[in-house]
Amino acid sequence: MSAKIIDGKAIAASIRQKMVDEVAQLKKEGIVPGLAVVIVGKDPASKVYVGQKEKGCAQVGIYSEKYDLPEDTSEEELLNLMARLNKDDKINGILVQLPLPKQIDEKKVLYAIDSAKDVDGFHPENIGKLVIGEDTFLPCTPHGIMVLLEHSGIDLKGKEAVVVGRSNIVGKPISLMLLSKSATVTICHSKTKDLSFHTRRADVVIAAVGRPEMIKGDMLKEGAVVIDVGVNRLENGKLAGDVEFESASKKAFAITPVPGGVGPMTITMLLKNTIKAARMQA
Repeated sequence: MSAKIIDGKAIAASIRQKMVDEVAQLKKEGIVPGLAVVIVGKDPASKVYVGQKEKGCAQVGIYSEKYDLPEDTSEEELLNLMARLNKDDKINGILVQLPLPKQIDEKKVLYAIDSAKDVDGFHPENIGKLVIGEDTFLPCTPHGIMVLLEHSGIDLKGKEAVVVGRSNIVGKPISLMLLSKSATVTICHSKTKDLSFHTRRADVVIAAVGRPEMIKGDMLKEGAVVIDVGVNRLENGKLAGDVEFESASKKAFAITPVPGGVGPMTITMLLKNTIKAARMQA
C-alpha cells in the first residue's frame, strides 16, 4: 500500500487563486486589506518566512508593510510600534515574527496587539473564543491542517485523533479544532509513557513535536491519515518532518510531505485572516 500524498502546495495555490478575486472585489468596495509584518533581529529562518509572507501578500493583492528592526530593539520600542499599528487604519492585521530576542517578553508583545488585528490568532481573547466555539481568527497552522483534511475528504466525526505535541501554536489549538469536528482527541507529549500505544490506535495522527523522523511507520495503524507539521534541518542539510516519510507512507492511507505539505497552508491562512480582518473592520 502506498499513501495518497496530501499536496499542500497545490491546495494552497487553488485557495489563493480565489483570494485574488475576493481582494479585487473588496477593492471595488473601497476596502484594501493591509498586513504589517514585524521582524526583530537576523534569524535566518524568520527572514525566509517573512519573505514568503510578503510574496503571498503581493500574489493576492494585499497591501503589506515590513518592519525590519535591529537585534537590540528594546521591548518599549516594540510595544510603541504595536500601539501605532493598532491605530493605523491602513493596517488590518499585525504579525510579529517569533522568536524575539531575549530582552523582549514575547507574551507582552502578543497581548499588546489589538485582538481585532491579531491575524496570527494567538491573542488570549481569540484563543478564548476558539475554546468556546465562537467565530474568531484561528491560528494559521492548525487552521491550515483542518483545511487540508477537509480538501482531502477526511471526515473526522467519531475518528480517533492523536496529536503529538502540546504547544500553544499547534498542539493545543489543533486539538480544539479536531474536537469541534467531533473527533475523539488524545494529546501526547514528551512525558507520554508509551507513545506507540496511542499512535497505533489513531485514525488521524498530527505530528507537531519538533523532533526529526520521530514517528516511524511501525507506530501507525494501517490506513491512518498522517499530518506532519515538523520542519527539521538534518545534518546533511536536507529538510525532514517529525514523521519518517518512507516507512509511514507504506502504512498510511494519506500523508503530507515535508516540504510542501502543511507549510504553504500556514501562510495561506494568514492571508485569509487578513482579508477577514479587513471585512470586519470595514
